[in-house]
Amino acid sequence: MNGQAWLLLLEGAWTTLWISGIAIAIGVFCGLGIALLRMARIPFLEQFLILYTSLARATPLVTLVLFIFLSAPMFGINLDRNTAAILALTLNTTAFNAEIWRSAFISFSRDQKEAALACGMTQGVFFRRIMLPQMLTSSLPGLVNEMSFLIKGSPAIAIIGIVDLTRVTNRIAAVTYDPLPPILAAALLYMLIIGVLLKLQAIAEKKANRLAM
Repeated sequence: MNGQAWLLLLEGAWTTLWISGIAIAIGVFCGLGIALLRMARIPFLEQFLILYTSLARATPLVTLVLFIFLSAPMFGINLDRNTAAILALTLNTTAFNAEIWRSAFISFSRDQKEAALACGMTQGVFFRRIMLPQMLTSSLPGLVNEMSFLIKGSPAIAIIGIVDLTRVTNRIAAVTYDPLPPILAAALLYMLIIGVLLKLQAIAEKKANRLAM
């Protein structure tokens, strides 16, 4: 492979990274919000959120990408490819993140909450200073696993014409008639991205542990 091929691969990796990164950032916070709403057990809203999480988790990512991109114009909504891709990835990862957060809520010790409230601590302060840091520590491995799954599943966005890392790999292989080098290069780039994600997980775990003390 020449320098031009590597440049194309890096551009494809950047496309994969920024689209997935936006979806991940939104999905983590929206997942936390959905988990909070589900734990509140608000009538009708809880049933709606259960339906959403079930459908989003059961729908293949490539099907969700196609559905959003093709159906949006039918409702008078014009989405460009990047926006449709971000929306699809966000809807998918939010549902999984919501279940990870909800599991952390369910497993959290009630004794700590009762002790904090007995000492005069408000619900908001308790959640921010005690509950959330511990939940983050226990949920972080699951959240990072979901992030890595989303990045590795992001080639689904290529079906609507986005030139991501996998699509670039296929194009180079089609031109050079030698698929192995670009595939190995793409695998290396994916491993580097996931490796950086795991390193950030280790740093975040240390920080969360300090906050939980």
